[in-house]
Amino acid sequence: MNPFSLDGTTALVTGARTGIGRAVAVGLARAGADLVLHGRHDDLDEVEAEVTALGRKARRWVLDLSAPEAIPAAAAELLASTRVDVLVNNAGVIRRAPAAGHAYQDWREVLGVNLDAVFLLCQAFGGPMLARGSGKIVMLASMLSFQGGVTVPGYAAAKHGVAGLTKALACEWAAAGVQVNAVAPGYVDTANTAALRADPAREAAIRARIPAGRWGTPEDVAGAAVFLAGPASNYVNGHVLAVDGGWLAR
Repeated sequence: MNPFSLDGTTALVTGARTGIGRAVAVGLARAGADLVLHGRHDDLDEVEAEVTALGRKARRWVLDLSAPEAIPAAAAELLASTRVDVLVNNAGVIRRAPAAGHAYQDWREVLGVNLDAVFLLCQAFGGPMLARGSGKIVMLASMLSFQGGVTVPGYAAAKHGVAGLTKALACEWAAAGVQVNAVAPGYVDTANTAALRADPAREAAIRARIPAGRWGTPEDVAGAAVFLAGPASNYVNGHVLAVDGGWLAR
């Protein structure tokens, strides 16, 4: 068996429309997986076309994760017709403001999407994985799972939580054949980092600290997610894999 093949599996990727989520979805399709493409809105035409062009099946799952209480019922409806072998918790939001004046509404929105929804998705899709004794859950952590960041207190708190949840679930679920791991992207060229890249001084300071000498691309992250989604990682549990161009080594 090819340890990097996902033939015969179905993967659900949240936030699959653009950026890292889209690159991961396409990477999983290249490895042989069929896809469930999640988006907040039904605007997934482009990524769906990429997946189907690779000969894989794709279906859409439209759900607003900022209302996480709706996840259990929506997931049960999806699972009634679709087996999910791999869950990639990629969807996230970020709100930037100094901590002293950070709006509580922004804090709650970030924690709701980036942590509460992730926990409920893991419960909803992890349950059937545990019942059949196999499954893969891949979290999207961050450099801010290790560091504090600047003007993003909610995001840093949520991503620290994602790293902790990854380890907590691995401790409970690894013996049942369900691997839970995370990818922690470094500074990647996506919409979430647009504000940083638009600030010449901040962009230059970040790039100067990256040993690779460049910002990452969504495709740089996809390979790590494919590894954690496939048989090659069957004995990897509770790990947070940095894909950061060497940022943490500096």
